[in-house]
Amino acid sequence: MDIPTNAPVQCTDGPGGRSTYLIINPFTQTVTHLVVREKQFTHPERLVSIDQIAESTPDQIQLNCTRQELEAMPHFKEVEYIQVDEPFEGVAPNEYFMWPYVFPEPMPEYGTHYVPVTHELIPPDELAIRRGARVEATDGHIGHVNEFLIDPKTGHISHLVLREGHLWGEKEVTIPVSALKRIGEDVVYLQVDKERVEALPSIPLRRHRRK
Repeated sequence: MDIPTNAPVQCTDGPGGRSTYLIINPFTQTVTHLVVREKQFTHPERLVSIDQIAESTPDQIQLNCTRQELEAMPHFKEVEYIQVDEPFEGVAPNEYFMWPYVFPEPMPEYGTHYVPVTHELIPPDELAIRRGARVEATDGHIGHVNEFLIDPKTGHISHLVLREGHLWGEKEVTIPVSALKRIGEDVVYLQVDKERVEALPSIPLRRHRRK
């Protein structure tokens, strides 16, 4: 089963949004969650357990929950407002930002304003991987993450797929998990060089339905 990012996500009763991140346990090399950006106004992002995926292809992810159930799932991001005691000319008195949260009223007479800080609510010891994260061989950059192939029985990553923007043009590059050295937040590191990657066979991708 492949799980793409930046792909449409369907619920059992209609469109749910788009996938934005995969949440990965870098120690066990398993995918634990999918992040879905909802279609509704304000576009909140939700943490969706991998068990909610009924079927996945490179073009679409099908969930086994309704849109209402998706809306009840945990937020992936939260906004905190930090008070900063410095002059700030970008916000006029009594101005509020209503999306996605109310912005506190500034107090210009004291030179005080509030700066929004967004936190990603990633489960402990896990990482959020987005489409386009860099892939580095032992001798340099080779491309970007397009998707991960997952063993549907165990949830373990079996392959990393590069399809666009890599060194070998239109060739589909499928890298086995044995070639992965370390998965970082924005970079996947390999333990092989570019020549070894180029010699890897292009494996036909078989699509699986989760039972």
